[in-house]
Amino acid sequence: MRAVADTNIVVSGLLWHGPPRQVLDAARSGAIVLYTTREMLAELDDVLRRPKFAARLEQAGVTPDSLILGHAALTTLVPAASIGPVIAADPDDDEVLACAVSAQAEAIISGDPHLLQLGEYQGIRMLTAVQFLAELARSSAP
Repeated sequence: MRAVADTNIVVSGLLWHGPPRQVLDAARSGAIVLYTTREMLAELDDVLRRPKFAARLEQAGVTPDSLILGHAALTTLVPAASIGPVIAADPDDDEVLACAVSAQAEAIISGDPHLLQLGEYQGIRMLTAVQFLAELARSSAP
């Protein structure tokens, strides 16, 4: 399954356990293919360097650089598709949509209410990590 993980999912998956981590684990095992763009990697870099994550990074014994490099290696880099403004309340969300369109993704995995309320964009479904994992389990069941 082709998917795009929003930055909130990536940060949660890199720093904590739970469904976002299971999404990243599915990519590591080859069960899914995750896509990203340079702009999304830059946003990840910005978010991981925020002071509120410093203690968690130290506790985990990792650096923003190591996490970004690891995530970049886990994902397939695509150029962002050119799309018009979609989510006026949060233009950064348009970058996630542009990545998914370019990657011909089946799903965007996010905890962002703007994306989740959109429901679907150009046939790409917006799913929480829990919803995505349930769907992945159904699609891989015999």
